[in-house]
Amino acid sequence: MTRPDTARQIHLASRPDGWPEQENFRFTEVPLPEPEDGEVLVRNHFMSVDPYMRGRMNDVKSYVPPFRLDEPLEGGAVGEVVASRSDRHKIGDMVLHNAGWRDWTVLPGKAARVVDTAAAPASAYLGALGLTGLTAYAGLTKVAGFREGDVVFVSGAAGAVGSLVGQIAKALGASRVIGSAGSAEKVAKLLDYGFDAAFNYHDGPVHRQLRDAAPDGIDVYFDNVGGDHLEAAIGAMNRGGRIALCGAISQYNETEPSPAPRNLALAIGKELTLRGFIVRSYNQYAAEFAELMGRWLQEGAVRFEETVVTGLDNAPQAFIDLMRGANTGKMLVDLR
Repeated sequence: MTRPDTARQIHLASRPDGWPEQENFRFTEVPLPEPEDGEVLVRNHFMSVDPYMRGRMNDVKSYVPPFRLDEPLEGGAVGEVVASRSDRHKIGDMVLHNAGWRDWTVLPGKAARVVDTAAAPASAYLGALGLTGLTAYAGLTKVAGFREGDVVFVSGAAGAVGSLVGQIAKALGASRVIGSAGSAEKVAKLLDYGFDAAFNYHDGPVHRQLRDAAPDGIDVYFDNVGGDHLEAAIGAMNRGGRIALCGAISQYNETEPSPAPRNLALAIGKELTLRGFIVRSYNQYAAEFAELMGRWLQEGAVRFEETVVTGLDNAPQAFIDLMRGANTGKMLVDLR
């Protein structure tokens, strides 16, 4: 493989005010250095775009530092080791790392984890077998305390995390799994995945559609959306219900605060638990998750979808489209 003299990167040119736009991103080329002792040279094959990246584009204090202006964006990527001065890696290894938004990169060997592409496609380690899958598993089982027989509601259920949450719940013995999504096609996909019910939140008020889908109430809500979905879930919760707060994508691009949920006081009488989480606090369950997910994928109990956009040039648009719900399953950019 011919090694280029430069690497192409996408930098954050400006911070979005509301919805991100192409003007917030800048393409640049930088010299590609030779790896030094302990480092590897990687040609990226796939990179991930994820909703949490929108928060990092704001200059606010959070659980992860904001992206810096005029520097390359970061995110999950898998690629091939082309040159190695690390005793952890050999040429040809496929590795998972966090230097996405670029086509080539030099990394410390300790920042690149070798993945087994004989067991699953490389892209799966950005989705079902990666942090996306661990987020779904840990949020459902460790944060929400899922129990066999629970009725589970998942918002953003056709997305990368949500689609796995519903299938994992079914694999673990949920009595009923309900999902919300943004189109009739996505609703059909959820039913094909084995969800017991699904609805298009554009078709009417969420609280009404959820009540119809779960007439006996829900025990667990996995929240990817916030806003009216969270309000509806609180209203539908059975006594002692548990809510895992994973994301609030309905609010990420808003310039004014959302008023919902307006019924939070119901959590008192219903004795609800609402618990936010970030996946890095649950890394201790990675091995447990990997064993279970590997078996579920092999058995066909869990399936995953990918929406793949080709070319680094199209990565900003892929991210913008993700924020508007254009993806089914994991949104990836093919950099090959």
